[in-house]
Amino acid sequence: MNKALAMLTAAIAAFVFTCQGADAHWRKHHVDKRLVAVSVGVGAASTAAFFSINNWKFDHWHASSISQFGAYAGTTIGCMAVSPMVATVVVNRPLTMREAHVLVASCVLPIVGGWLVNEAYNAHPEWEAGSAAPVVKHHRKRHTKK
Repeated sequence: MNKALAMLTAAIAAFVFTCQGADAHWRKHHVDKRLVAVSVGVGAASTAAFFSINNWKFDHWHASSISQFGAYAGTTIGCMAVSPMVATVVVNRPLTMREAHVLVASCVLPIVGGWLVNEAYNAHPEWEAGSAAPVVKHHRKRHTKK
């Protein structure tokens, strides 16, 4: 009963974090939907790799060659390495630092990590070096009296 309740609570929490608040469509930095799909796909693949190390046994850790923490660390590092590569191929352009950091954070802390990093970039626009428009000085024309 407790296990089923914990799974239900985790599922509800996952859906709550995917909901967005009211927005008047003025947000500047939306994450590309293709990057979200890459994050979900690579995250699911790394989760499958984690469970395959344990011979698909979900109740107790039975793998003798690697510890549970070692398997988690290995699959997380693999996800962090592979997701920017896959995303670059999918969007067919170099990723921005924001996009790469969102993908990496989604590997470390699924569901919430990418959202937290994106909101941190929204709060600190100075972190995006080179993406701001250069300041142009406007010279005034001097009007001469005729």
